[in-house]
Amino acid sequence: MLELNGEPFGLMHQSYGGDTLNTATYLARLSKASEVEITYITAIGNDPFSRKMCAFWQADGIDTRYVLTDPNRLAGLYVIQLDEHGERTFLNWRHHSAARYLLQHPDYPQVLAHLKTVDFIYLSGISLAILPPQDRLTLLAQLKALAGQNVKIIFDSNYRPVLWESREVAQACYQALLPDIHIALVTEEDEKALWQDDDLVQIVARLQHFQLPHLIVKSGKNGADYFPLNDLPMHISAKPVANVIDTTAAGDAFNAGFIAGYLQHKPIEQCCRQGNQVAGVVIQHQGAIVARDATAHLVSQCN
Repeated sequence: MLELNGEPFGLMHQSYGGDTLNTATYLARLSKASEVEITYITAIGNDPFSRKMCAFWQADGIDTRYVLTDPNRLAGLYVIQLDEHGERTFLNWRHHSAARYLLQHPDYPQVLAHLKTVDFIYLSGISLAILPPQDRLTLLAQLKALAGQNVKIIFDSNYRPVLWESREVAQACYQALLPDIHIALVTEEDEKALWQDDDLVQIVARLQHFQLPHLIVKSGKNGADYFPLNDLPMHISAKPVANVIDTTAAGDAFNAGFIAGYLQHKPIEQCCRQGNQVAGVVIQHQGAIVARDATAHLVSQCN
């Protein structure tokens, strides 16, 4: 999506972002191209903004073969508004975006064929929320089939109420997907909002019902908690960040750091520490996708 960051009717900075794209970007920056291939799947328009965005993704090392072009639609747009603590709120324009109609694109069967060849699929609650209801059900069925073919699914619940028809619809979709999840990367705040859980204990008790091989609950500046299927839980604290500028992509950056470690077969505790580290760097800069030189030093630390 296109990103505008600034004051209404004032100076605004143009960029791009989107939760899964943010994770793909930081994962590509952290990974060795010879060892990990990150393919991003979406639909964009045939306009200058869409083409420029795609060029930026390629420059970060993302494979864009399956970024489909929709000649009749445009990329989505969002505006970030920040408070004095760097906490953000979003305004979105995506109901008519090309990404919403990805599954209806005539080239989508090629995407589905490719998905059968990958090791991991990463998606979020937003990936589901933006789709038309029938397309959403179709994707859930496809993901279940792929999981049955040993494709491992990584899921960030990333609940955004404004994108869903109702809380009940979101709950039903998540419950349909969770039995097929290999790694759940959820956020404490989102889980409480979606399920009305009172605390971490309730969140974990509910999610452990799905026998998730790996459950990680992110809690922002308080770090993360890991709940393995057949072992004792552990808390992984985050180092304090004194200069928080923008928390827009904090959870997405954590996911990238975590997945980068997981793909290198690092211990889960180390993956979480790596996630905290990447998020801690990103939130010291403005926007979802920070400049490449801001994350360059992480490459040697994460490999």
